[in-house]
Amino acid sequence: MVGGTVRARQASATRELILTAAERLFAERGVNAVSNRQVGEAAGQGNNTVVGYHFGTKADLVRAIVRKHATRIEEIRSRLLAGIRDSTDVRDWVDCLVRPMSEHLGELGGPTWYARFCAQLLTDPALRDIVVEESLASPSLREIIDGLNRCLPDLPAEVRAERGEMARLLIVQMPAERERALAEGRPTPRSTWHDAATGLTDAIVGIWLAPVTPGT
Repeated sequence: MVGGTVRARQASATRELILTAAERLFAERGVNAVSNRQVGEAAGQGNNTVVGYHFGTKADLVRAIVRKHATRIEEIRSRLLAGIRDSTDVRDWVDCLVRPMSEHLGELGGPTWYARFCAQLLTDPALRDIVVEESLASPSLREIIDGLNRCLPDLPAEVRAERGEMARLLIVQMPAERERALAEGRPTPRSTWHDAATGLTDAIVGIWLAPVTPGT
């Protein structure tokens, strides 16, 4: 029993090293530019098959990284949602979409790679589907999206779809840009992740509530 416990702890530690190394490499270079061998080497593992042994395919590894962060992000999202469930203010619902990632990154301290990792996933349709699938498994996220849709102005279908895509891109790309700037030691427009989330929320609210040019 003792030997089994030790092996289980060793396996868990190895998995954590692999997840951290993969997240960093995928964030910095792109998922498809990094091999399992490179991930294993970065994790300090001499066995070239160690990544496949612990995680299976690269898609499985990507999913494991997403799930590693999902629990804490879901906790933050659920807490924010509990405070605004009856709100009819678009800003409240947008803030619930934006702030969980920023708050999570702020809690992690530096350096972080998760925002850039998520941005990399958007460049590959198969990997993007993993993110969408994992996101839709969140009850709080589905409730927030429903709440936002109830508060939005009456927009033409094509305008609503267009602005939804703009909002999604900003929610993913802006934290990634801030994270990259911090990693490179460059100045950022906002001094904290909290303030960055506030500015991003303001911008996305502006997108949703902007007037629609007649005839477009």
